[in-house]
Amino acid sequence: MEQLNATAYVILGFVRGEPRSGYEIKALVDNSTRFFWAASYGQIYPELKRLTEAGLIVGSDVPTGSRKRTVYEITADGEEELRAWLRQPPQTFEMRDEGLLKLFFADALPREEGLEILRSMKAQRLAIYERLRAIEQMKGELEDPFPMIVLRGGLEFTQWFAQWCERMEAQLLDAAPEKRSK
Repeated sequence: MEQLNATAYVILGFVRGEPRSGYEIKALVDNSTRFFWAASYGQIYPELKRLTEAGLIVGSDVPTGSRKRTVYEITADGEEELRAWLRQPPQTFEMRDEGLLKLFFADALPREEGLEILRSMKAQRLAIYERLRAIEQMKGELEDPFPMIVLRGGLEFTQWFAQWCERMEAQLLDAAPEKRSK
C-alpha cells in the first residue's frame, strides 16, 4: 500500500466513531479540523475510493429517500493504520495564511493600505474566534477531551493573533513617517 496522505487520516479519524458519508465527513471537517487542517470534497471523495480499495474502510449504500448515499466505516486494518499514524511524531508543520503573505509584501503599498491588511486580518481572526466560541458552546463537555483541548488551543491562538495584529498596527503607527511606494 502506498503512503497515505493527511486527508486519508482525517477520514479514518472521522469514520472511526461511526459510519459517515463523504458529505458528513466534509461537514465535520468544516466545523472542526478546518481551522487547522482543511479538506475539500475534491480531496475527500478520491481518498474515500483509495481507502476502500486499500481495505481500510468499507462503504455501504444507505439511500436517503431517492438519493444515493454511501456511508463508510473503518475496518480493523484501517483502525490499525490510524493508530500507527497517531503514534508517529508529527512530520508536517504548515501554516498557510494569505494575510501574512500579503503583509510580508505590503511595503509595495502606501503605509495606510498596509495597515488595512493588518486590520482585515484582525477582523477575520475575531470572526473566527466567535465561530470557535459558538462551537465550544455546542460541544459542552465531551466524553473525549482531545477535541476540546484542540478547540481551546484554537481559541487561545486566534485571540492571541488578533491581539498581535493590534500590537503590530500600533507599532507601525508609532514608527517613522510613511515610506512612499514607487
